[in-house]
Amino acid sequence: MRQIFDQQRVRQAFDKAADSYDEAAVLQKEVCKRLLEKLDVVNLSPEWILDAGTGTGEAVKPLQKKYKKAEVVLLDLSEAMLHKSVKQGVLFRKPHQVCGNIEALPFADQSFDLLFSNLAMQWCNDLGAALTEFKRVLKPGALLHFATFGPDTLKELRTSWQKVDAAVHVNSFIDMHDIGDALLQAGFAEPVMESEIITVNYKKIDTLMQDLRDIGANVTANGHRQGLLTRNMLKKLREAYEVYRKSNVLPASYEIVYGHAWVAEAGDKNAGRNIEVAFTSQYVR
Repeated sequence: MRQIFDQQRVRQAFDKAADSYDEAAVLQKEVCKRLLEKLDVVNLSPEWILDAGTGTGEAVKPLQKKYKKAEVVLLDLSEAMLHKSVKQGVLFRKPHQVCGNIEALPFADQSFDLLFSNLAMQWCNDLGAALTEFKRVLKPGALLHFATFGPDTLKELRTSWQKVDAAVHVNSFIDMHDIGDALLQAGFAEPVMESEIITVNYKKIDTLMQDLRDIGANVTANGHRQGLLTRNMLKKLREAYEVYRKSNVLPASYEIVYGHAWVAEAGDKNAGRNIEVAFTSQYVR
């Protein structure tokens, strides 16, 4: 079933989480660091960079330091997040800010040389529309560089909730190969895809649930269950999650999909290709 997010609810969740996001976003910051490191092997000298779904602006300062002559534009659905992100820039190089949706970018055609997006694409209702927009605003020879979640993300939490009730408590995510196919369909050249599993270990499930609320990631697609969670439901959830406890910690798995693809120069006939590299990392929260 296709996921449909109420974008107003998504915006409200991230507005509410703006003050608590940075403390709880351990995983998001680590993925951002790794995504930035992958740019080290790319030969690129961008004049204009779009950070699509910037959140609180974790990537702003590194992008400005790496590309010292580039103008950086920050786009996010949440105005409250944007207020936080502007504080991240290098001194005397204030980034530009735009509040908007990545599925309908408010920019002219061929505006950017690099589009950077860290863990934002999973909130799209139509991935194809977002990728088409990305390609539209990128110049010939420009690079799309992103990270998003894959289908094994929070698999332990999803399975545990299924033992409690039939409601959707954990969103589904798109397979890496389907994203690669969507890039080709959108007209990108030479897409390269990688995946890894990052495991964040918790002493108790309540901390995981609080982290998801604190970063605004507790919005589910296709509507949401009415009413508050009862003590009995939470008790059942804790009991169901306990089967995953090892070495006195509870794992929360995140499948991270990294990708980059180019906008072909005029006359470039290079064929696309998908490359998978799997990694495993662990963190304690």
